[in-house]
Amino acid sequence: MDSTVKKLASGAGILLSRAVQFTEEKLGHAEKTELDAHFENLMARADTTRHWTEKIMRQTEVLLQPNPGTRMEDFVYEKLEKKVPARQCNVELLGQFMTDAGNEFGPSTPYGKTLIKCGETQKLLGSAEKEFVQASMMSFLTPLRNYVEGDYKAIAKERRLLESKRLDLDACKTRLRKARASEAKASLAASTAEGENNIALWAKEVTKAEQDLRVAQLEFDRQAEVTRLLLEGLSSTHANHLRSLHEYVDAQVTYYAQCYQYTVDLQKQIGSTPTPLPARPLHPNAPPSSTIPLAPTPVTADGANLGLAGRRSARVLYDYDAGDSSELSLLADEVITVYSIPGLDSDWLMGERGNQRGKVPVTYLDLVKS
Repeated sequence: MDSTVKKLASGAGILLSRAVQFTEEKLGHAEKTELDAHFENLMARADTTRHWTEKIMRQTEVLLQPNPGTRMEDFVYEKLEKKVPARQCNVELLGQFMTDAGNEFGPSTPYGKTLIKCGETQKLLGSAEKEFVQASMMSFLTPLRNYVEGDYKAIAKERRLLESKRLDLDACKTRLRKARASEAKASLAASTAEGENNIALWAKEVTKAEQDLRVAQLEFDRQAEVTRLLLEGLSSTHANHLRSLHEYVDAQVTYYAQCYQYTVDLQKQIGSTPTPLPARPLHPNAPPSSTIPLAPTPVTADGANLGLAGRRSARVLYDYDAGDSSELSLLADEVITVYSIPGLDSDWLMGERGNQRGKVPVTYLDLVKS
């Protein structure tokens, strides 16, 4: 119990003396050993490397796994040294939904068939994404994390030890300076036997302070050399990170090239899928098309189609905006000329207004009787 109390008291005393020493250094009342400019630059470089490595590492983690909940789950598994459970990525889930929907709608239908093809490609994209994530974590993210959680922590530990040795050194310098000042004062008052005793006592104190200073200087120099070696290792750290960055870019190139090839192949596959023609436009107030008289396609006596023959006038019932350049926009109540041509869907007629011509929907017209 007594030894524990002594240790606590000793520790508290050291903390108090260090606090006083820091305060006096800040106020300029105490001596402070300064490190050389090269050493200061090395420490600043280490801090900068740690700062930006942490930022790049965190953002890379977000890029590779955008879901914060999943990132936390993976972190817990990693700390527990357990294998992360296999899970589908978002692209693979989309592919599965597309495939299931295509089978539900019917693999033989154009929509269902295309959904299945898209789903298969999404699964390939998801597999490529997983390979990219794994490669990036191994070749890029792991070296960054090793530096932040390993190398830099070792550097920070040695820097704390160096600061402690520096404080010890400066404290020894202060004690020696005070001992010499006291010895000098005692020498001035050495007219009595008591004064001579004081001189002897302060001489011993000066000798002890000089010995402590030599030991503190030796320990400080040794710790400074250890810390310097670690800091100078940053050059190799940057070289390793540069190599990792090249590997990350290579993984990206491979990943995006795979994605491009998969999507190009998909585009070629679904490009051959017939797209059904859109249903004819039907105005909400239009009557059923079966009740609207259609312009007959004139034929000759031998049944040949007359093409542009059979022109008729038609009054427009509703406004209509052309869907593309092959259609003619209409305004309600205007009168246009219409006719049928071979091969045109029965729900459409060709319409003319002055020098404008295009397809018009029959359900938007009131055909004038000829």
